[in-house]
Amino acid sequence: MPRPNAAQLAYGSATVICSALAMLLLTGVPRGAGVVVIGVVALGLGLLVALTVPMPHRARAAREAAASASAVAALAETAAESAMAAPPAGARARRPHAGARTRAARVEQHSLGR
Repeated sequence: MPRPNAAQLAYGSATVICSALAMLLLTGVPRGAGVVVIGVVALGLGLLVALTVPMPHRARAAREAAASASAVAALAETAAESAMAAPPAGARARRPHAGARTRAARVEQHSLGR
């Protein structure tokens, strides 16, 4: 698991302090087991908040770039495989259309070819 960043530590700490104070004030528990339970619950909330803080933008961008790079590689591999595949058994051979000219005929028509 990666180390927590500064935002995660700040949000988690603030959550522990605020939730502990709020629960102590709302319940009115002066001492004893109630304070321990409130402390444990506050620490749990702080941990939950710290783990759910979004990742920094750079890490997210790197993760998305890696995912798109692997997708592009897979697409290129699929395209290469389909290009290497033999034509289907019933496929007709392609012929040039009637208007196609040979290269020599096109060069003769060019202004520099004369």
